[in-house]
Parts: sequence; structure tokens; C-alpha cells
Amino acid sequence: MESKDWVLLISLAAIWGSAFMFIKISAVEFGPILLVTLRLLIAGLVFVPLLLKKQNRLQFKPYLSSILIIAVVSNALPFTLFAFASLGATSNMLGILNGTTAFLTTFIAYFWLKEFISSKQIVGLFLGFIGVVILVNPANGSSTILASMCALVGSLCYAFNGNYLQKYHQNSNKIVLIGWSMLFGGLLMLPLAVFNLPNQMPNFNSFLALLWLAVVSTGIGYLAYVRLLDRIGAVKTSTLTYLLPVFSIIWGAIFLNENITLIIFGGFMFVMMGMYFANSVKKPKNLN
Repeated sequence: MESKDWVLLISLAAIWGSAFMFIKISAVEFGPILLVTLRLLIAGLVFVPLLLKKQNRLQFKPYLSSILIIAVVSNALPFTLFAFASLGATSNMLGILNGTTAFLTTFIAYFWLKEFISSKQIVGLFLGFIGVVILVNPANGSSTILASMCALVGSLCYAFNGNYLQKYHQNSNKIVLIGWSMLFGGLLMLPLAVFNLPNQMPNFNSFLALLWLAVVSTGIGYLAYVRLLDRIGAVKTSTLTYLLPVFSIIWGAIFLNENITLIIFGGFMFVMMGMYFANSVKKPKNLN
């Protein structure tokens, strides 16, 4: 990897790691439904100039069914689940639970794609499971059981999407798939958003958080992700998986004064070890 690839990789990890903090800030004011709707629509607009290019326009119709699947499974549903989870969990908890995507992907790949699971990966699944049990413990005041479950189901959606892409779209045009799935995800959420408007206008900080979340973390972030895939490949890009929880903890501690309790630290270490062993061989990757 060249130095500019390392800079892009670490920068993207820092940006995506901050997403949980901005979800935490904006979800209370906008409400989870409206927040996700605006996030997807605004992020989709970032892709519009690329989607309108002739070579990309021609691939819209053949990809339409897959775009709709990804719009729901990888965007609307998990984004909404994490937004609801933010109402009952700290941002660092959201980041750590999002890290379970790594070994959930391995678990699904074994049953769906019939991929071989090594002994190291089995160890990773076991360690990751212990980490989840520690984190969702009722004694952990950093998250409610419901919030933890929402985050875990959201991570399961990402894991399913990673396997779906591995099975059907390993060499497909990711710009077309991601860009249109964001726009369609937002449009699918729009009818729900109309009936879930906030009682009062969100404050200025919430609007700033939404703009960062939509434009930088989601729109520009996914463009950077596609560039990394093209430049260094999926395996090296997967190291993002290890960095996201780290940055979510750092940003939460610095900007939201979130405490790193012994339970959080213990669960984090088990999840990180589980991620390491679960990624011991090449496997499908999720898009967040």
C-alpha cells in the first residue's frame, strides 16, 4: 500500500467511526425515521453526478432488483435500527456492536455460501459471542437491552448484505449499486417520515450533525470506500473493520464525554479479538 492509500484508509475509518456520534446527536431532535430519510436522500445526491454518466445510466435497469434489495437491507433498515439504538446507547457502544458485522458475515457465509470456516474463525465467532454477551449485560449502563438488540440486528443486516454482494455482485459497478440504493432507500422511507415529523424544529447542532452524517460520512465516505476497493482490494480495505470501534470510542470520549467502563473495555477487547480471528481468511465484506 502506498502512503496515500494509508491516509485514505485511516481518514475513512475516522469519518465512519464518527458517524455513531453524529447519529447520537441528531436522532433525538429529528427522530430516527426522519433522520435516516434525510441522511439517505442527501447522501444519494452526492452520487447523482456520477450516476448520470452514460456508462452508469446504462447499468441502472439491469441492477434495479439488486438496488432495491440493497436499499432496504444495507441502508434503510440498518440505518434506522442504529438510529433507534442511539436513543438508548452511547455512541461508543454503537461502534463496538457494529464491529460484530465481521464475524456475523463469516457465520452467514458458512451456511449460505458454503464457505469453509477454519479453526481460527471458529475461535473468532466464540470470542465475538462472549464480547456481545458482556456488552448486552443489564449491568452495562451504557446501553439498554433493546438498544443493543437493535444495533446487533443492524449489524446482521450489514453482514447479510456483504454475503449478498459476494454471491451476486463481486465484480459489479459499486457506484451504481450504492448510489441508487441510497436514493431509493430514502424514497422508501419518505412516507414513514411524513408521519414521524418532530414536534419542534431541530436545533442548529442537529442540522450540522445531519449534514456531516449525510454528506461526509455517508456520501463522500462511500465514494472513498469504492476508491479503496479499486486501489487496494477488498482484503486490505477490510482493515477498516478493526479501526471503526476504536475511533467511535475516541470520538465519544472526546466530544460526548462518554465513559469507557470496565464492561465496555472488556466487551470491546473480546469483539476485537473475534474480528481478528474471523477475518483470518478472505470473506465477503459489507458496505458500512
